[in-house]
Amino acid sequence: MDQDMGQGMPQDSAARNRHRRRPLLILAAIGLSIASIGSGVFSLAVFTSTATNGANTFNTGTVVLTTSPSTAFITVSGMLPGDSTTQGLTVTNGGTAALRYAMTTATTNTDTKGLAAQLVATVKTKDTDTAACTHFNGTSLYTGALSAALFGSPTQGAQAGDRTLASAASEVLCFQVSLPLATNDTFQNAATTATFTFAAEQTANNP
Repeated sequence: MDQDMGQGMPQDSAARNRHRRRPLLILAAIGLSIASIGSGVFSLAVFTSTATNGANTFNTGTVVLTTSPSTAFITVSGMLPGDSTTQGLTVTNGGTAALRYAMTTATTNTDTKGLAAQLVATVKTKDTDTAACTHFNGTSLYTGALSAALFGSPTQGAQAGDRTLASAASEVLCFQVSLPLATNDTFQNAATTATFTFAAEQTANNP
């Protein structure tokens, strides 16, 4: 009996060793399989192609408003009550985009007599029967004190009274300034200057 027990102990030890080695062998096999798969992926050959499309260009448009003459188109001296003067001003869209524009006026009052508020300004489009302001019978855009002369609005977006011009188009505006016949002696030897500002903006994407 002692002999059987002596012979059984080495066998149990060998069995235990085999059980211990089995998980290690399984892990080693899994590792080899993963390495083999990874090696296969990295060594895979495929056909490829690349196309290049270059020289794509982009340019912006322009909004350019000009007036002709560019300054002092209407000047008068020695006015008396009842006098008036009429002159034309050409407004041109020199840009590549259609635009809308508005006009505002700033005046001086250095002698404090307030002549700019006394003078009456009327702005019209060109004559219906000529290309100028000879008959002064175009559509009226403004009538009132010179100091407040305006049409449209420089506020962004379409506003009542705004004028529109296509690219490279122009139009003639007729200005008439008069000193009312009822003007009294307060305005003798009075003077003022006026600056007309034309503000333009694109019409595209700008309702």
